[in-house]
Amino acid sequence: MLACKRVKYPSAMSWKASARHGVREAPAGLGLVQELLNTRATVTYGSDLLATPDDAQHWLTDALAVWSRFTGLPAPTLLLSSTDMRSLRRLRTTFETVIAAGGRQAIGGGALPPADVPVSLVPGADGWVRMVPAGRGTRWLASALWAEALLAQQAGLWSRLKLCHNVDCRAAFFDTSRNNSGVWHDVSTCGNTANLRAYRERKRLMGNTGDHQRPPG
Repeated sequence: MLACKRVKYPSAMSWKASARHGVREAPAGLGLVQELLNTRATVTYGSDLLATPDDAQHWLTDALAVWSRFTGLPAPTLLLSSTDMRSLRRLRTTFETVIAAGGRQAIGGGALPPADVPVSLVPGADGWVRMVPAGRGTRWLASALWAEALLAQQAGLWSRLKLCHNVDCRAAFFDTSRNNSGVWHDVSTCGNTANLRAYRERKRLMGNTGDHQRPPG
């Protein structure tokens, strides 16, 4: 069973969207993907951080600053226009679909087209080749997100980035359970809600058979 606890993150290194959910953060640059996913509005955790260009700009500026501190790479100053909003929201939906497919949570839409984004391969003085985001505007952001996804897959971390199975939540969380079996971002809230819902459904189906079960605690 996944054991999650709410964590207070230092403000200097806080992923704004993920922090409001109290989720375990994905390590290093993968947190940028998690952060984008957690911008979506939920009943419990707040409004859509991509609702308006101003909201999105504030979120993006903060997120790129945190990403830069985690990765040690410089982040460009991206200024969003109203025409960028559709691309940004589409990018979020795309990553939701990809994450859900990895966790076998069908969202619909079928196969995705190739991610047509530029990246730079930069050889370092230490002999290592690094993948660095490239492009302008939201294409740079897409490049950074896909690069982090690929790096996470190579490091064996990608399958641990998940969406909460509570359909009213869908928070993106990093599963730290030993066998990677977590399905709720918080067992005490979303997990308990699902168990109670399942209990009520079983009780409804049982009807008046005379069998009674105690609700899950």
